Amino acid sequence: MGRAHEVRAASMAKTAAFKTKLYSRFGKEIYIAAKSGEPDPEMNLTLRRKIQEAKSNQIPADVIKRAIDKAKGGTVENYSEARYEGFGPANSTFIVDCLTDNANRSITDVRNAFTKTDGCKMVNAGGVSYNYDSVGLFVFDFEDEEKMMEQLLEDDVDLQDISVEDGKMTVKTSFSDFGKAQDSIESLLPDIEYEVCETAMIPHDYVTISDKDEIAAFNKLMNMLNDSDDVNKIYHNVIVEE
Repeated sequence: MGRAHEVRAASMAKTAAFKTKLYSRFGKEIYIAAKSGEPDPEMNLTLRRKIQEAKSNQIPADVIKRAIDKAKGGTVENYSEARYEGFGPANSTFIVDCLTDNANRSITDVRNAFTKTDGCKMVNAGGVSYNYDSVGLFVFDFEDEEKMMEQLLEDDVDLQDISVEDGKMTVKTSFSDFGKAQDSIESLLPDIEYEVCETAMIPHDYVTISDKDEIAAFNKLMNMLNDSDDVNKIYHNVIVEE
């Protein structure tokens, strides 16, 4: 599909439509990473990587600091992960990842979004996710594809795809090698600034919708999902043709 298509897919997959939503998402994730070990990125690799991901998404330093200070302060907030799947308009597919302290609330929010939107329905776990690949995705300014490939292979990274378009390099790795790939890239480019640095679910195929009713249904479903504080990430295979 090419780098531009992959980046567009990753962009659509995130709940970054609203800054406050994105800040909330990273605030939770950084808090959890800080609580999982030492609340110091120099001693906690998971936290360090999550901070790097946050910075690549333009999360302000004060949001990151507040989350770490919250973990240092001994605040106890127990978040659990939950994944829900469903069909959207025009038989499109959706994966909704939640990070919540109330599982009943999160499933109610997600179910309502699907049932109250025409042409949409939830399905059992695995009902649509088999049509997605779980990957590590990196996009950044660099053009020497051969040099980057050599570095990643030397560091034994499970590289799935690498491409360059308009001076932007896209690296796609296995999900399990996300951290290893990030270390490898940064060993070659110590001052790197990522455009995308995250794990993502990339669909095998895309559905293009142009009918105004289907577009309206898509927007309604996305808005209802984004309105839930528990929804952390949304992945789908929709391309809206205006």
